[in-house]
Amino acid sequence: MIHYQLRCSADHGFDGWFVDSAGFEQQAAAGLIACPRCGDVKVERALMAPAVPRKGAPARNRREPEPAAEASAPAAEAKLPAKPDQTVASIPGMPAEMRAMLQKLRAEVEARCDYVGNEFAAEARRIKSGERDGRGIYGETSPEEAEALAEEGIEVSRIPWLPRADS
Repeated sequence: MIHYQLRCSADHGFDGWFVDSAGFEQQAAAGLIACPRCGDVKVERALMAPAVPRKGAPARNRREPEPAAEASAPAAEAKLPAKPDQTVASIPGMPAEMRAMLQKLRAEVEARCDYVGNEFAAEARRIKSGERDGRGIYGETSPEEAEALAEEGIEVSRIPWLPRADS
């Protein structure tokens, strides 16, 4: 997955994740990427600072997302909570547009992927090895297990999981 800082023609900045740069180009050309603030589909990549490790720090795996505290974020974006039991929805000042986009993301994941619960890591390995047919899955796993999957070449992403919009 590739993370891009994006900007619409109204100069609103936001983030986007894509399979590869060609995926971004295809979606942008088809008008499938919209600004979460104004809905503008005239979107382009914004300048991004390169991920340069600090002296003496190991280089990060490029597939692994940056921790929330280190990621460069637009000023309007709330930082993720330090306590794992606190949900993103409870952060004061989170923009309504961000909540709506995360709820929409949850609905899309639930509609298009199979829930595998605590068997996420094992099922991802079965899919990678060919024991199971390839398909989108979601579920729970520990940070250590997610890191192990990434080291095995299995792409995983963590997303903030908000309560459903209808609950």
